[in-house]
Amino acid sequence: MADYATTRMSSKGQVVIPEDIREQLHLKEGDQFVVIGQGDAVILKAITPPSLDEFKDLLKEARSSAKKAKLTENDLKSAIKKVRKS
Repeated sequence: MADYATTRMSSKGQVVIPEDIREQLHLKEGDQFVVIGQGDAVILKAITPPSLDEFKDLLKEARSSAKKAKLTENDLKSAIKKVRKS
């Protein structure tokens, strides 16, 4: 299986990811990507949600960081309210 392939952009700006690459990366319809333009390169990075265990670890780390920073529940509510107003 090739690590690279060529493709073309349509008049609507759409690019087809070749089948070999889609299969290799286990991409499916509806997957989302971050698109980065850098120099003459376009980089697509698949967005994959964390597993439940990874999410639990992230939550544990966030709680630990908040505790070390001595943030209160009210601090968090205020920050959320401020961001939502923006």
